[in-house]
Amino acid sequence: MRTAIGTALVVLLLLLAGCSPGGRTDGGPVTLRFQSLAWQQESVAANKELVREWNATHSDVKVEYVQGSWDSVHDQLLTSFEGGEAPDVIHDASDDLADFAYGGHLADLTGLLPARLRSGIPRAGWATTTFGHGVYGVPFLQEPRVLIADADRLRAAKVRIPTPGHPWSWAEFRQVAKRLSGPGRYGVAWPLKEPVSATLNLSLSAGGRLFHRNADGRVTVRFTPGDEVVPRTIRDQVTRDHSAPASTLGSGGSDTLPGFFSGRYAMVPLGFSYRQQIVQQAPKDFHWTVLPAPAGADGLTQGVSPQTLSVSADCPHKKEAVAFIDFLLRPRNTVRLALGDWMLPTGTQALKDPALHTAEYGWATGTALAARLRPAPAQSVRGYPEWKDKVATPAYQEYYSGAIGLAELRHRLERDGNLVLARYQR
Repeated sequence: MRTAIGTALVVLLLLLAGCSPGGRTDGGPVTLRFQSLAWQQESVAANKELVREWNATHSDVKVEYVQGSWDSVHDQLLTSFEGGEAPDVIHDASDDLADFAYGGHLADLTGLLPARLRSGIPRAGWATTTFGHGVYGVPFLQEPRVLIADADRLRAAKVRIPTPGHPWSWAEFRQVAKRLSGPGRYGVAWPLKEPVSATLNLSLSAGGRLFHRNADGRVTVRFTPGDEVVPRTIRDQVTRDHSAPASTLGSGGSDTLPGFFSGRYAMVPLGFSYRQQIVQQAPKDFHWTVLPAPAGADGLTQGVSPQTLSVSADCPHKKEAVAFIDFLLRPRNTVRLALGDWMLPTGTQALKDPALHTAEYGWATGTALAARLRPAPAQSVRGYPEWKDKVATPAYQEYYSGAIGLAELRHRLERDGNLVLARYQR
């Protein structure tokens, strides 16, 4: 009812204003509203510049840049969908799309995507935005989780430096962290304010899946031996080896950087895009390097939730909206967006750009990991946000702090988690 009333009001207001619902004035161009979540200065500049280039070359379809925020995007979109005022082209992350797609708020792009765009992104990328039989977004930027390390500390400890071709195992990583530790100094700092996605995505390297889809399409949680490797390593580093401080478990990635620069921590597992902050904030005499995350039974595989571009289901000019997305994601333009956000493009052609293969700032290390990135385990699981907030986040936090053991962690994730998921799958 709220949707119907909201839509009726919007239509009435548009009619009163002499406009059609699609934003085309009589005889004038179509106007599309593009909500971008770009926030880094270089990224905002790249997005706005591309919008200007589109508008300069397309007289019939104009794009209006709208600034959004990662902090509030889910609630803001939900409200705008219900009010019938959603932007036409929507920037978001793939792990936020499932409920919007199943709720009918996003357009199915299956028959609208041009062949160039469709074939230019690997199947694993499209799997992050495919729900049921429809495609509800175009994945375009992604970032692996890497180890940002103090190069001088590694050199002084004479540890083997891992590469994408010869990474550390999780066991070797634990031993290295112990060697890098000492009085008042830790080998690694785990910023796990959001412990669930980090744990699940890294657990793919050890064969952990946690979510298992049955033949009837229903999803259940099963905590297998592969799901134990990463959380057990982190907990042992905190509670047994004391090579990782408990104090950073509730911190965000940026919170650990001052301690990293001061020598308190030798390594910090962070998303690839954090390099931009490090370049801006690190002391001039601080030498840092980018290392691949440890590998398990499944090698360097890890989960990601790419940034996406979607089209609102209510947009009356879906063809034009997809044409704008296609322009925005031409390989040359995608590279500009990737460099602006310090992330990797999903498109194979863009990924070949020499600017993304330099040793400077660890670009080459991150690019070498691109082929091992997979959809995050919870990507298409309905009820995941509630499972994460009410069950998994407190369970992992208590496990990492030493308050509960592995058996209780498993019990909560499976028993309580499956009760939550069952409500979404009736």
